[in-house]
Amino acid sequence: MQQLRLDDRDIAILATLSREGRIAKTELAARVNLSPTPCWERMKRLEKAGLIRGFRAEIDLDGLGPHVQVFVTVELESHRAESFQMFEGIIGRIDAITGCWAIGGGYDYLLQVVTHDVAAFQELMDGLLESRAGVRRYYSYIVTKPVKSDPPALGLLRG
Repeated sequence: MQQLRLDDRDIAILATLSREGRIAKTELAARVNLSPTPCWERMKRLEKAGLIRGFRAEIDLDGLGPHVQVFVTVELESHRAESFQMFEGIIGRIDAITGCWAIGGGYDYLLQVVTHDVAAFQELMDGLLESRAGVRRYYSYIVTKPVKSDPPALGLLRG
């Protein structure tokens, strides 16, 4: 992906869309102080460059019913490239794992898991341990209360 030169209006467009994906084009243009056509052209350029990967709704999971959200740190048995590839391939096929990040500092991965209850979470983890994913050990952290979940402050990412 070619690195685009972004100005303050591009960042404002991205920041607004990250918080309000369904905003009307005319409202977006007004918020970033552009007329609708140039704003739309910038947005299309940002999409084409891969900076906007999609739009999605933020779902209130509590409104859907009981669930449990768990963050899991994972340490693999082996640190060979094939081991990481195997793990990532397996993780990518498990729908209950909604996020996975390779991390440094003692653990290899951080997972975000959403299941309907703790028993379903434990069944998922037992299956992962029995699979060829190569998990040596894991530590789970059950979310008791969401405190903050915002998109990144894009203006802070500019050096």
